[in-house]
Amino acid sequence: MKTILVDAADTFTVDGKIHQELYGLLETYPNKKIVVTNANDEEQPKYGLVDLPYELFTLSHEPNKTDSDYFIKLFERFNLSADEVIYFEHSIDAVKSAESIGITSYYYDSDKRDLVALKKFLDENLNS
Repeated sequence: MKTILVDAADTFTVDGKIHQELYGLLETYPNKKIVVTNANDEEQPKYGLVDLPYELFTLSHEPNKTDSDYFIKLFERFNLSADEVIYFEHSIDAVKSAESIGITSYYYDSDKRDLVALKKFLDENLNS
């Protein structure tokens, strides 16, 4: 079963609080979820990245998600590979970074917050 990599700030959390509709959508899937962020320990409270319902992964900007090494280190930490995860993210550069190493990724527009389109991406890619 694929693991869902969930972008943290401006996606899973908005203005320092969990985006409840997105959380509700994610809870309809039995898959493991990992919230991924660049935030360091000092930044995490500002973005509402404390006491989350899912595990949080960060490298504290060393490197950021725009560097594919971020995802390679994530794979090592969780014993995963690109074909075992899917990812959605509000930063187009982080999406491109993930795609560059074979991660099926979705650009989630944090202004539109189109959960219908996100659900379609999840449905189409979780069983493939």
